[in-house]
Amino acid sequence: MHKFYMELIRMRFLTMLAYRVNYYSGIIIYAINIGAYYFLWGAIYGGQQQLGGLSVAQMTSYVAIAWMSRAFYFNNIDMEIAQDVREGKVAIEMIRPYNYLSVKTAQAFGEGIFRFLFFAGPGIFLISLIIPFHFPATAQGWGLYLLSLLFAFLINTQVNLLTGLLTFFMFRNDGMIRAKRVIVDLMSGLVLPISFFPGWAQTLMGFLPFQAINYYPSLIFTGVTSAARAWQLIGFQVIWMVVILIPILILWRMARSRLVVQGG
Repeated sequence: MHKFYMELIRMRFLTMLAYRVNYYSGIIIYAINIGAYYFLWGAIYGGQQQLGGLSVAQMTSYVAIAWMSRAFYFNNIDMEIAQDVREGKVAIEMIRPYNYLSVKTAQAFGEGIFRFLFFAGPGIFLISLIIPFHFPATAQGWGLYLLSLLFAFLINTQVNLLTGLLTFFMFRNDGMIRAKRVIVDLMSGLVLPISFFPGWAQTLMGFLPFQAINYYPSLIFTGVTSAARAWQLIGFQVIWMVVILIPILILWRMARSRLVVQGG
C-alpha cells in the first residue's frame, strides 16, 4: 500500500511540473512577497536593533523562511474535497480500496515537495542576491527545522481536512475556507510574528494550533531558540497532531454515514 501512496506523491509532483507558467510565476510571486515584507519590516525597525525579541538580522531570516515554509505546507485539499462532495465524486472515492483522506494527504505532500524545491528554493536564491540573511549554521539546526516543517505540513493539512469535511454537512462552505486561510496566515505568524502580539493574544493563541504551522519552524530556523527549546516546540506539534486527528476521525465517520443514508 505504501507504494501506492508514493506513486500518488510522484504523480502530483509531475502534474505540478507540467504547468510551467505556474512554476515561473510562483517563483516571482514568492520572491516579491519576501522582498516586500523585508522592506516593510526594515521601515518598521528604523534605527532599532531589536523588536519583539528578534534582531534585524533574525527578522530578515524569519521573513524569508516564513514564506519558504508556507510554500511547503500550503495546499488546497479543503477546496478539492469540497468540489468532490458537490460534484458527487466522493461517493466513488469511498468505495475504492483506499482511504480517501490519506490519498488527499499524499497528493498534498507531492505538491508541497514541488513548491518547496521549485518555488521557495529559487525564490530564496533570487532574494539572497539582494537581501542578506542567515541560514542555520549546523546540520542539527537544519535537521530540527526540516522536522518541524514536516509536522507543520501535517498540522496544516489536518486543518484543511477538517474544513473540507464540513462540506459534507454544509454543502457550500467556500466562505469558511477563505476565512480559514486568512486566519491561518495571521495566527500562524506568517504576517506578524507571534511575539509582536499583545500578551493576552499570545496566551489565547497558545491554545490554538496555528502557531505550530509557521511560527515554530521559523523560530527554529532563525536560531532564536536553543536546541532543547526546539525539541519542546516539536513536541507541541506532535501533541497538536494527535488532538486534531480526533475530530477528523469523528467527522469522517459521520460524513460516511451521512453519505450512505443520503445515497440509500
